[in-house]
Order: sequence, then structure tokens, then C-alpha cells
Amino acid sequence: MCRKLELHKVSTTIKPLHHYDKTGLNGTHNKMEVKIINRSHHQLPAYATPLSAGMDLRANIDEPIVVQPLKRVLVPTGLFMALPEGYEAQVRPRSGLALKHGLTVLNSPGTIDADYRGEVCVILANLSDQPFTINDGERVAQMVVARHERVEWQVVDELDDTERGAGGFGHSGV
Repeated sequence: MCRKLELHKVSTTIKPLHHYDKTGLNGTHNKMEVKIINRSHHQLPAYATPLSAGMDLRANIDEPIVVQPLKRVLVPTGLFMALPEGYEAQVRPRSGLALKHGLTVLNSPGTIDADYRGEVCVILANLSDQPFTINDGERVAQMVVARHERVEWQVVDELDDTERGAGGFGHSGV
């Protein structure tokens, strides 16, 4: 079960970071400092390669969890964080687990809002016909931190016409 944690107000900043990676690409990437509490006994999420978008999330469990076929489980990570306003963290499936074992993030992508202060947990579903065992420290999902915009609705009587119109769900072919 995911745990609650009492936290005080925190502030975050975004600072530019000059980056050079092994491929020789030079560029300026934004580095975001995010306050995080690690109640697990595992390393913090980290990028596997210089150009990775996602960081692996690890299971923080006392005993293995067996995910039966076509069932779902909630996997705690032991992580609590404070994202800055205007950002979200998206929890996504790991492609290897999806392909090899049919394991996916059920509400993919799961959204962690900037004002959420509880434990980061992952809803995993087993879409295969075989049970899958999750062990402590296993990489169960990936997390991508992304900027988002807020919508201000403008109510109108009709929308602009486009070539696509209302076509959807395979309108351009299979």
C-alpha cells in the first residue's frame, strides 16, 4: 500500500545545465532540481543513458509480489517528491517487461501532479497468461518529468473546419 508523508512547503528551481555526452553532442539542457525523499533502500531514479527521457522506478517491497494473469497490483517505490508548478511526472511501462512478460502500467501514462506529496506507486497489470513475480529493487516502470500547460476554455458555437473533420478511430486506414 502506498504511504502518506507529512511534508512542509518546498520550492524548486530550474537552472540551465551545459551538457556534453559521449556521442559528442553539445547542447544546453534544462536541469530541474526536485526535492525528493527516498524511504526505499534503493538508488534514486536515474537516466540510463545521456539521451534517455525516462528514469527507472524500482519496487520497494518487503516480500515478492506475484502478479497473476489479467490481474493488477499496486507497487510502492518508497519515493516522495515535490515537482515544481507547471510540471508532472508520467509513469510509463518499461518496454522489456511489456514485450517479454506482458507487464504494463495500467493507467498509462500515470500522472503524478505537482501538488501530490504521497508515495509514488505504480499500478501494474499482467496481460500475459503466466504469473509474473516482482522482487524488491526490480525496475518496474519508468518516469518522465514533463512540462504541461493549463487550459482556459473558450466556449464557442462552432469549430474551424479541417480536412480531417470529425474522422477518427482508423479514418485514414488501418
